[in-house]
Amino acid sequence: MALGKNSDVVSDDSNNIASLDEKREPHQDPPFETGVYGYDVEKAGERGRKMSRLGGPKTIGITDSDADSVVSVGKQVELEASNAIKYRTCSWPKTAALLFAEYICLAIMSFPYSYSVLGLVPGLIVTILVAGSVLYTSIIVWEFCMRHPEVRDVCDLGQMLYYGWTWVWYATAAMFLLNNTFIQGLHVLTGAKYLNTMTNGAVCTVGFSAIMAVISWICSLPRTFDTLSKLATLSAFFTFVSVIMAAVFAGIEEHPKGYNTGGPSGSLVGEPEVYVVAPSGTTFVAGMNAFLNISYTFIGQITIPSFIAEMKDPKDFPKALWAVTICEIVVFSLVGAVVYAFTGTQYNTAPAFGSLGNELYLKLSFSFMIPTLIFLGVLYASVSARFVFFRIFEGTRHKGNHTVVGWASWAGILAITWTVAFIIAEVIPFFSDLLSLMSSLFDSFFGFIFWGTAYMRMRKADYGPGWITKRGIRGLAGFALNVCIILLGCYMLTAGTYATVQSIIDNYHAGLVGGVFTCESNAL
Repeated sequence: MALGKNSDVVSDDSNNIASLDEKREPHQDPPFETGVYGYDVEKAGERGRKMSRLGGPKTIGITDSDADSVVSVGKQVELEASNAIKYRTCSWPKTAALLFAEYICLAIMSFPYSYSVLGLVPGLIVTILVAGSVLYTSIIVWEFCMRHPEVRDVCDLGQMLYYGWTWVWYATAAMFLLNNTFIQGLHVLTGAKYLNTMTNGAVCTVGFSAIMAVISWICSLPRTFDTLSKLATLSAFFTFVSVIMAAVFAGIEEHPKGYNTGGPSGSLVGEPEVYVVAPSGTTFVAGMNAFLNISYTFIGQITIPSFIAEMKDPKDFPKALWAVTICEIVVFSLVGAVVYAFTGTQYNTAPAFGSLGNELYLKLSFSFMIPTLIFLGVLYASVSARFVFFRIFEGTRHKGNHTVVGWASWAGILAITWTVAFIIAEVIPFFSDLLSLMSSLFDSFFGFIFWGTAYMRMRKADYGPGWITKRGIRGLAGFALNVCIILLGCYMLTAGTYATVQSIIDNYHAGLVGGVFTCESNAL
């Protein structure tokens, strides 16, 4: 796949992207651009920097003959104008709602646990650094999607990054589907935990998990992100209320749950202990799991190409991204620090609702989490289903119209994902370690490795051989930063997976994990 030389450059003189037929000499800058392709994510004040494509579309299901019809966002909107189901309809506020629902989620309540392991100050520093790295890499994802509007999801993007190799597409697809299904399983597991907590274990845990999976399947049936964005707004709002209530309740109640009872290990004694730095005796496994928990909550770039693919004006995506990132840092840090300050290291649980000693407080704050317990799994199920559905029905009337075959296939694909999620929830019945496992296996690629590679590929396409030194200190700094991003991803994949597996083994040996397909209550 050719890089940079004789690349098509896309301009947008009337806010619609159209491909240019003319050819340019290698490394010749294009004329001043007024559209999204003239935006420099590293140098926002200037426009007109060359932003070359990485060659023609070479992804599964997107062929060179399709290039003219898929390369323009305006053309995509025009082609589906007569369809009953239109996909490129999301505005940036609706996309922001999807991002808020993805990030402002139950995993926030693992931050007090992470702070109890890392110490308050290191925990807050890690929170800010991870947020910054995710913001930076998300902008890289956006820039890549602007160059290649035909990209429908992270699988298309992954194959383009690695020189069009077909095996990369299949490997990315496997990780993509597994990651999304693991997240669905997490929400089936947590939904069963919620139902057990509210009913005092009135039904077998397997039954509650099945109920949660069926409800989530029904809520997954809408076929466009535009429709789901309305549910996303409610989900994000109720989650915000839930975590703020938990923080307030932790502050006003007299003692956290288990106060001075000793507990099974005899450690639940004395006043809550809050450490500014990591307490002595903190192991590598515990520290790595705490870091992975924080990372999991922030890292969500895997869905960004899918969201951008349904935006009617993709150049507005950074507005949604900045709004969400600022709120993330404030909410995650505030809730994590406050709850940790009042529950301490010895009384802390994950999720932190279990640290509330007042039963009414626990149930009330946890109940406001119901929308996100359902919706976030629904969001990832929808992303997975459209990945499969679009490849089966691309170019047919079933994709964009209400047909029996289309709807039956859509419902069937979702049913398969939720069945697998249910099995995962029963086979891996632990919350904190499941977050860590997903971070180490999948977030290493979708959070870091892919995007460091994307930066280098785009800059080489723009500036050709010697791209690292052509821009002076900016080029060297950008290269060094993205090498660090790739190395961080590799570290998460290796050391993170080791730490997570060892933690799971240790917890099983200590009897801290419930059985597989068990009726035993997993209530907080």
